[in-house]
Amino acid sequence: MHPMTKMSGLSAEDVFVPYLISSVASRFTVQAFAGGLLAALGHNPVIAIQDFSGEIRLHEEIAKSSVGISISAASLMVTTEMSAKDRTEIDRIMHEQVLESERYPEIKYDCDRISASKTEDGQYWVALNGELTMHGTTRSLPISARALVSGETLKAFGTFSILQSDYGIAPVSVGAGTLKVKDELKFSFDIVGKRQE
Repeated sequence: MHPMTKMSGLSAEDVFVPYLISSVASRFTVQAFAGGLLAALGHNPVIAIQDFSGEIRLHEEIAKSSVGISISAASLMVTTEMSAKDRTEIDRIMHEQVLESERYPEIKYDCDRISASKTEDGQYWVALNGELTMHGTTRSLPISARALVSGETLKAFGTFSILQSDYGIAPVSVGAGTLKVKDELKFSFDIVGKRQE
């Protein structure tokens, strides 16, 4: 990937073009992986991130662009089909024991080290080398994504994984150990940003 790749539609006058991320138009989820007795049933909880915001500041030279995203930890909610009792219990454990949402209400990703390669007009492979702050711990987190710029809209989508233990989180057990959550979490995102004047 060449760090000097330029986005089409930007001119020398466009020092930075801000795109505000729309949580309504975007989709952001977390996949947890089960261990224990229920692992054989494929009971892998999917968690929706419902409240997040951010800005993509796009420069004609991609390497000078930046991304900032803020997530409300309290907005994470299990969406997998299961009994209401199980869902309530997993949500409670997630916020009280895993994320400790009241103590650490914000999850942040900040990146100002970006490179990209153009695949076709308006479409790019993008490499982000930013930092994720979660549960009071900040660690480097590289993310690869596909980006599309069309008119007033910028879209980016991809996946990345983290280990809970890297952020001081001990994977928990639910139901007296019948459902254990593995260390790895896989995030999937389909982010939509609207160009601001």
